[in-house]
Amino acid sequence: MRVHDALGPGLLESAYKACLVHELTLMRVAVRSEVPIPIRYRGVSVECGYRADLVVEGRILIELKTVARLQPIHGSQLLTYLRLSGISVGLLVNFNVRRLKNGIRRVRNFAA
Repeated sequence: MRVHDALGPGLLESAYKACLVHELTLMRVAVRSEVPIPIRYRGVSVECGYRADLVVEGRILIELKTVARLQPIHGSQLLTYLRLSGISVGLLVNFNVRRLKNGIRRVRNFAA
């Protein structure tokens, strides 16, 4: 919320990501950015270029967006990333809103 309060809507996803990583680091929260998510297919791991925007404390996957409106495909994307990574909880965060609380969706992977 602090990042959105300071910057407001209208920037690129990369700007919010960099500032969010900085903010979490200042809070001494373990955060990794652009975490590779390989696809496991028929016993092999295939690197296809999929990357999680952020993984916090190894337990929460955060997918950032800067879109006019979150669409069902965004939730599906996050759920797929959760399934492939083995992480059970994710946050879909759209920074392109007036109030950030209106742009956050929690997604749970019950298979993890």
